[in-house]
Amino acid sequence: MTIGDLIRLLSDGEFHSGEQLGERLGVSRAAVWKQLRKLESLGIPMEAVKGQGYRLAEPLELLDGSVIVAGLPREARRCVTRLFVEEVLPSSNQFLRERFGQGAGHGEVCLVEQQSAGKGRRGRPWVTPWGRTLMLSVGWRFESGIAALEGLSLAVGVVLSQVLESHGVKPLLKWPNDVLLETETGGLGKLAGILVEMSGDAAGPCEVVVGIGINVDLSAAFREGIEQPVSAVRDQAPDLARNQLAIELLARLMPLLAGFEHSGFASWQAEWNARHAFAGQEVDVIQGERREVAVAEQVDESGNLWVKDASRRWKLAGGEISVRGRV
Repeated sequence: MTIGDLIRLLSDGEFHSGEQLGERLGVSRAAVWKQLRKLESLGIPMEAVKGQGYRLAEPLELLDGSVIVAGLPREARRCVTRLFVEEVLPSSNQFLRERFGQGAGHGEVCLVEQQSAGKGRRGRPWVTPWGRTLMLSVGWRFESGIAALEGLSLAVGVVLSQVLESHGVKPLLKWPNDVLLETETGGLGKLAGILVEMSGDAAGPCEVVVGIGINVDLSAAFREGIEQPVSAVRDQAPDLARNQLAIELLARLMPLLAGFEHSGFASWQAEWNARHAFAGQEVDVIQGERREVAVAEQVDESGNLWVKDASRRWKLAGGEISVRGRV
């Protein structure tokens, strides 16, 4: 019995006694009770009524690999060699990096309900509530090498934005790898993060894992526990299902990966700049312990962000550089 097995039974809106759940799942009532307590610790609200049993306080849509694969258009489906749906992993990116180490990985997709050790850029932790986000990683092997992949994370941000915009969501892009959404208080909250990890030669074959973490439906209690402003897809698209979001994202992402080393970022440049969150605004440019104030301009055809101050104009090329909007 897994958490997912229990959630599937409790998601039908009906009450189920501990005895009924144990019979359906083939375990003891004590084992069911242990898993019910685990649901509470994961922040999944439950309803318990004496004499009737338990049910989820609100519906929770589980990721379904068969539904996702069946929903993909032919072009994207041809690019997917294998799709994994896991309940809990340390990191979906790590999972695919290990698959590459086993001689697989290319064209593979991994989705996970919750990451126990997920990380964003610069090693920062990426905290996810169970079943409330879309954590997705894709592995791809490129023949042209790392040098041909400049701007890939920015192009992925454009693809995600296009998917969300088709559902009435209005995201903005923060260089180099964040997707933002306006919050109820008028500020910008982090909606999604993109982490592209590469290994291989600068001019030869290389292996890439593209990780995307999207906040889909976050409770008020969870948001209060996060140190930075956050937002969620259902703030603006309350009816968008996670499986449908996965389908539409992969439908655009797989062709992007298949053609990127030939087209490069130049074909995505204008689309990224059109969604630039801080164009023409003062930003803090942070590199290690050094912090500078500059005005953000646009990104060039290689995905570099140009900035300027009163005395000079220069480009930011990623690495350990962060750009933050000024409050």
